[in-house]
Amino acid sequence: MAARWGISLELAGLPLRRRAEVYRAAEAAGFTDGWPGEVSGHDGFTQVAVAAMATERMRVGTGVVSVFTRGPAVLAQHAAALQELSEGRFWLGIGSSSNVIVERWNGIPFRRPLTRVRETVEFLRAALAGERAGGGGFKLDQAPEPPPPIAIAALRGKMLRLAGALGDGAWVNFLPLEAVDKVLGEVAAGAEEAGRDPSTVEIFCRLFCLQGDRERALPLARWMFTSYATVPVYEQYFRWLGYGDEIDAMVAAWRAGDRRKAVELAPERLIEEIFIFGTPAEQRERVRAFQSRGIDTPVLLIVPDRDLDVDSWCELVEQLAPPGD
Repeated sequence: MAARWGISLELAGLPLRRRAEVYRAAEAAGFTDGWPGEVSGHDGFTQVAVAAMATERMRVGTGVVSVFTRGPAVLAQHAAALQELSEGRFWLGIGSSSNVIVERWNGIPFRRPLTRVRETVEFLRAALAGERAGGGGFKLDQAPEPPPPIAIAALRGKMLRLAGALGDGAWVNFLPLEAVDKVLGEVAAGAEEAGRDPSTVEIFCRLFCLQGDRERALPLARWMFTSYATVPVYEQYFRWLGYGDEIDAMVAAWRAGDRRKAVELAPERLIEEIFIFGTPAEQRERVRAFQSRGIDTPVLLIVPDRDLDVDSWCELVEQLAPPGD
């Protein structure tokens, strides 16, 4: 699989209508992929549409959107439209998301996520191939050609194995460097159980690249880690990885309502394993370390240390472009 180097399409503080220039700069600098997340900012599909129109070669995809907050037919419609708009460069990244986003924010029961993802993938495979899908007989008026690949977001064992069994790719997030082998081993096991070659399942990983002085960036990393690791699905993920003892005090403080104390108790050693700090050269080297462990496509979520205009964003993107071999 050819080496790839992605950029997360969220550009903090820059209006959506101004981002096309930055996406073009990223493509010119050597970024091969553009993927947005979808949490509480702009929706993933709109960001992909902007990037698809602004670029010519960059692969674009959702990294990721939830199978709960949109029905499978709507997901198929989005995917078909963006595959056409990008002239075949689109990937559909989907996942179960979390109870916070699905239940608290959207009022949708967060039940049986593994089953929901599996059934959604099965529906999408049929619909995007131009077939009737689901019990209701949904059929796209215009199926995309070719059908876009599907990447499945996963954290722990069963979902990682499902990604290996059914996905063209597997999306991982908040991954400590030292835990890469454990996570990728589950994806490979799922592929093998399904009779597939694990090397055909592309591994995507969002990496949080914090700009500026390390000591100034560390408090933000602590807050970001705490806000995720106290969400039940991520807490379970870190415990599954074997970090229960390291996050216990932080989680207890959060549950007691002491947010400030929880952030103070965020485990610095684990944060250092997950977040990318330092100069652009140091950050590129750290990203390459993830690639050397088996991450096929790192996706850099660039977090600036100040508000940037378009020209400054373009300059920063060029500084974090993939190194020459």
